[in-house]
Amino acid sequence: MSSVLTLESVPRPKKDKQAKQDITPDAVAPIGHVVKFADEPGGESRVVAHVERELPQGGIPAYLAARKTGARSFVLWADPDRRARLATLVTTSAADGVATYQVLGAQGELIGTLVREKALSGKGLRTRWTVAQPGCPEAVGLKGRVFWWYVWWLLLPVQVAICVGSLLSGNGDAARGPRRIIWRAGQEVPLEFRSDDDEIHVLAPWVDWRLAAALTALIRTFDSWMGTPWDDKRQ
Repeated sequence: MSSVLTLESVPRPKKDKQAKQDITPDAVAPIGHVVKFADEPGGESRVVAHVERELPQGGIPAYLAARKTGARSFVLWADPDRRARLATLVTTSAADGVATYQVLGAQGELIGTLVREKALSGKGLRTRWTVAQPGCPEAVGLKGRVFWWYVWWLLLPVQVAICVGSLLSGNGDAARGPRRIIWRAGQEVPLEFRSDDDEIHVLAPWVDWRLAAALTALIRTFDSWMGTPWDDKRQ
């Protein structure tokens, strides 16, 4: 049996013209995304974390500039009012397509480390994700399966034509590249990212759910060119 984590956006109520005028420059924007947890696939889910970018000195422009190198930083809050941190993701290094992140607990303790090696930049032709948790086996996952990548590349000319048609007509879509990730630690499969519903399935009891929640949010910041990363907003 596996538990399931998903990242979802928070619907924002529509504001009338007068309400917009009443907003002060110092007003704090509500948190726009949450991580939901279900005890089993298809089970009832509940919010376990509220996710927000943590901006560096220099604000949004500095974040977006660093983002191009692979750097990311965000907070998992326990509540929408930002009163208590559950975890914080920080970038320790990001260069040449390889980025290393640490997930820290509320007291700054290390929960785990995540490493992303972009395709053709690290150790292979597919993007490689490594999850390491103190006292636990290291888990490695590769983005997509070789067969489906082969099929996708064969169909790339067709996809380009569809994409051009979509831009001209204002509708339609092109198929995204394979995105499923299965992490393996020896003979064990502790984690799996299922791209159909953008879900992280936690399959091993030793995986810290906060690390899995951070991974859920982090993967979604690397949505492909047909995706919509949640952390690239300019406001």
